[in-house]
Amino acid sequence: MQTSEQNDDEIIEQLQTISDTLADRALSTLKEAHAQGESKRPERERRLTQARRAIEKAIGLLTRE
Repeated sequence: MQTSEQNDDEIIEQLQTISDTLADRALSTLKEAHAQGESKRPERERRLTQARRAIEKAIGLLTRE
């Protein structure tokens, strides 16, 4: 049987994976925009970055003792 702390660790790992995926997609979006000659950050990249920050906050809350 898993303890509540082990369950938290699993959730933290999953959130970290999601955060990494969001960061990768945001970077890809920026690269695509740059390749197309855009000078402003795409709205999609802003939303992805905002979502990643929210996930990072959740990780921070779960890792506090």
